[in-house]
Amino acid sequence: MSTSTGVINTEKFDHKYDDEIVKYFLMATIIWAGVALLLGIYAALELANYKFNLGLQWLTFGRIRPLHTNAAIFAFGGNGIFAGIYHSSQRLLKTRLFSDKLSWFHFWGWQLIILAAAITLPLGLTQGKEYHELEWPINIAVAIVWIAFGINLLQTIRRRKEPHIYVALWFYIATFVTIALLYVVNSIEIPVSWFNSYPVYAGVQDALVQWWYGHNAVAFFLTTPFLGLMYYYIPKAVNKPVYSYRLSVVHFWSLVFIYIWAGPHHLLNTALPEWAQTLGVIFSVMLWIPSWGGMINGLMTLRGSWDKVKTDPILKFLATGTIFYGMSTFEGPLLSLKSVNEVAHYSDWIIAHVHGGALGWNGFILFGMVYYLVPRLWKTELYNKSLAETHFWLGTIGIVIYIVSMWTAGIAQSMMLNAVDATGHLVYPDFVQTVVRIVPLYYVRSLGGLMYFVGYLLMVYNVVKTIKGAPVALAASAKREEANPVLKLDTQALVQESISEGPHRVLEGFPMVMTVLAVAAVLVGTMIELIPMITSTNAQSEEFAAFKVKPLTSLQLAGRDIYVREGCYLCHSQMIRTTVGDVLRYGPASETADSMYDHPFQWGSKRTGPDLARVGGKYPDLWHVRHLLNPRDIVPQSIMPTYSWLLEQKLDLGTIERRFSVLKMLGVPYSDEDVKNAAENAKKDSIAIAEDLVKQGGPQGLENKEITALVAYLQSLGKQTEKR
Repeated sequence: MSTSTGVINTEKFDHKYDDEIVKYFLMATIIWAGVALLLGIYAALELANYKFNLGLQWLTFGRIRPLHTNAAIFAFGGNGIFAGIYHSSQRLLKTRLFSDKLSWFHFWGWQLIILAAAITLPLGLTQGKEYHELEWPINIAVAIVWIAFGINLLQTIRRRKEPHIYVALWFYIATFVTIALLYVVNSIEIPVSWFNSYPVYAGVQDALVQWWYGHNAVAFFLTTPFLGLMYYYIPKAVNKPVYSYRLSVVHFWSLVFIYIWAGPHHLLNTALPEWAQTLGVIFSVMLWIPSWGGMINGLMTLRGSWDKVKTDPILKFLATGTIFYGMSTFEGPLLSLKSVNEVAHYSDWIIAHVHGGALGWNGFILFGMVYYLVPRLWKTELYNKSLAETHFWLGTIGIVIYIVSMWTAGIAQSMMLNAVDATGHLVYPDFVQTVVRIVPLYYVRSLGGLMYFVGYLLMVYNVVKTIKGAPVALAASAKREEANPVLKLDTQALVQESISEGPHRVLEGFPMVMTVLAVAAVLVGTMIELIPMITSTNAQSEEFAAFKVKPLTSLQLAGRDIYVREGCYLCHSQMIRTTVGDVLRYGPASETADSMYDHPFQWGSKRTGPDLARVGGKYPDLWHVRHLLNPRDIVPQSIMPTYSWLLEQKLDLGTIERRFSVLKMLGVPYSDEDVKNAAENAKKDSIAIAEDLVKQGGPQGLENKEITALVAYLQSLGKQTEKR
C-alpha cells in the first residue's frame, strides 16, 4: 500500500522477514572483500617486482590473478548483491523469502563454490577463459546454486503483497535470467578428466563467445544488480522517492537490450570479422545514453539533500559509487572506438577502467550498503561515524591513485610500443624498454590499493564494534517500542513516485511477463551476433580455404595445456592486430585460420610481455629453457617469474589419448591412428627435444619433463598455418 506521497511502509511486516540469511551474506561479503583486496595488492606487487612470486608454483601471478578476479567478482560482489537483493526484495514485496531451505542452500552452496575456486585455481586447474576459469564440475555447481537463487527470488515475487514490482526488482530479474544464459552457453565443454576439459568453441568462435560472456558478466553481474541496489538504498538512505519513474523505465529496457551487443568491442582490430566488430562499436557507443540516464536518476534523487550527503557517510559512499558508475560507463564506450582501442587494448589503461568500476562503483555501493544495513539488522547505532568518514576518504584517494597510475602506465607504454620513426622503424623495438618505464607506476598502484584496503579494515573494526554493542541497544529499543508502538513503523521506504496508471505500470503487475520480455530483449542481440559464428564450420568456410592448418602434435598439445595451467595467457597474447605497431613488431597480422583448432582460444587481453603468435622458430630450444628457468639470464630487466619446476615435474601423458579423442570429436583433424599413438608420439618427441638441448649445451635428463612439452608448444606458434 502506498500513501499519496509515494511512501511504502515496508517495516510493518518486519517480524515476517528473514534477516538471518541477509546477515550471513553480509558477513560473507565483508570477509571475502578482504581476501579479494589482499590478493589484488599481492598481484600488483608481483608485477612491480618478480621476487614477490617467491619462486613458488602456486603463488605466481598467473595463478594469483584469476584467484583475485574470482574473489572480487563472485565472492565479494556476489555475496554483496545476494545480501542486498534478499534484504530489499522482502521489503519491496512485503513478504518473507519463499523458502528458508533454498536460502540456506544458496548461501552454503555459494561459499563452497568460492572455496573450490580458492583451492583449484592456485593448483592450475583452470579452463583459461577470463572470469570463467573454473572447471566443469564447479560450473555445474554454480548453475545449480544460481537456479536455486532464481527460484527463491521469482517465487518470492509471485507471493508478494504489493501489486506492482518496483524498479530495483526489474534489475534483479534481468540479472538472474541473463547470467543463467551467459554462464551456461559459455560453459559448454567436453570433459577430459575431473578437472580438465575443452570448450566446444575454438579460435574466433571461442573469442566471440568468451567476450559476449565476459563483457556481459560485467554488465549483468556487476552492473544490473548494483543498479537495483542503487535504486533501493539511495531513496531509502535519503528518505525520498527515486527522481524519475519514467527515466527508470527507459534506463532498464534500453540497458537490457543494448548491453548484450557490446561484447565484440573487446576484440577490435583483431581477426574477428569486421561486421561483428562494427556491431560491437555501434552498440557500445549507444550505451552512453541509458547508462548516464541511470546515473542521473540516482544522483537527482539526492536533489535538495546535498547537505545530508556532506555529513552522512552512507550517502557519501552511495553517491560517489554512482558517480564512478557514470565515469566507467563514459569511458567504456570511449574505449570501444577503434582509434582509442588501438591505444588502450592490451594495456594498463584497461586495468584502470576495470578497477574504476570495481573499486569505485561496486565497492562503494557495497560499503554504503554495509553501513546502512549493519545498524538496522542489529538494531543499534553505527559505532563510529568518523571512522566511516575516514574509510570513505581513504578509499576515494586510493581509487584515484590507482586509476591515474594505470592510465599513465597504459597510455605511456602503448604510445611507446606504437612509436614509429621517420624511416618507418619502431622507436622502441624491445618490449622490455617499455616495461622498465612503467614499473614504478606498479608500485604507485600498489599504494593506492593499500590505502583502499586500510579503509576496508576501518570498516571491519567499525562493524565489529557496532555488532558487539547491539545487545544493549536492542534491549533499550525494545523498551522504547513497548512505551510507544509507533516506533515500529518509524522507518519507511520512499521508493516510488505517485504516478498514474500506464502501460508499464500495468506490466509491473505481471512479473513473469516482464521476465519473458527481458529474456527476449537479451536474446535478440545474442542470436544475431553468436549464431552466424557458432554455426559456421571452420574447415568448410571460404575464409579458411586459402590456408592449410596443421593441428598440434601430442607433445605440443600437452605443452599448450601447461601454458594454460600456468596462466601465461594473462601476460602474453597470441593475436597480432592489424595495427601498424603490431605488424612492425610481431609480423603479419593474425588470420582467423591461425587459431581455428585452439580450444580455448589464446588471444589474451593484456600484454605484460610480448605477443607470442609467431614466436615459433625465432629462438633455439635452449633459449626457451633458460628463459623459463630464469628470465633475467636472457633479459636482465624482465619482470617475468621463474618456472624452474617445469624442469623437475614429470610430464603427465595419462590423459593425452583422451584429450586427442575429445578434440577429434570437436573437429580437429586427428586420425584414429593419431589418437591411438598420442602418448607414444609425445614420448618420442620429448626425448628428441631433450637430446637436442644437450647438444646445445643445455642440462641433461629433461626427457619426459614438462619443460620439453612447453618448448614444443612455443616452437609451434606461427608454424601451424600455411597458405595453400
